[in-house]
Amino acid sequence: MNHRHFILHKPYGFLSQFIYKLKRNKKLLGEIYDFPIGTMAIGRLDEDSEGLLLLTTDGKMSDFITSSKVYKEYFVQVDGIINQAAIEKIKMGVEIGFEGKKYITKPCEAAILNEIPNFGLRGKKIRDERHGPTSWVTITVNEGKFRQIRKMTAAVGFPTLRLIRVRIGTVLLNDLKAGEVLEVDNFGLDLSTKNII
Repeated sequence: MNHRHFILHKPYGFLSQFIYKLKRNKKLLGEIYDFPIGTMAIGRLDEDSEGLLLLTTDGKMSDFITSSKVYKEYFVQVDGIINQAAIEKIKMGVEIGFEGKKYITKPCEAAILNEIPNFGLRGKKIRDERHGPTSWVTITVNEGKFRQIRKMTAAVGFPTLRLIRVRIGTVLLNDLKAGEVLEVDNFGLDLSTKNII
């Protein structure tokens, strides 16, 4: 069977799924593109998160990419001017809540972004500049607990305002615009590699 693979820049306000059984109206991936039957999102981005989302008809590929072997990088706009001390705490691991328990995140990569990334305006305005300054950081993890990145920045005193995934393993968001889909022959990921940064 020939599987199909897609790279999507998930816009703000969409769920990372095709079916939503609760009655509230939600925007789903099938509204963005006519994906073939059997397509699944690899991992999730929250409704209020944006950026790189991979989709495939290959369950084995999905399992591999969601594993801890593959690193995911996020650009994060936070409330306030984040400092290096907060970045070091994030890198070492911080305590967050997960499934009603306390959890220490694994050590990860994090850094302050000196240049503001140009992703264009979000579907919903972040907030008014009068509420104070914001700053951007990059965080790279190989785990994905529920709303983990948001909880990590909040744990060090800098709540997340905007979250954009820019890389999964060696696959980059690049210049793909929100809502754009790119079909690819494969994701270029070597399934035999121990850690795909």
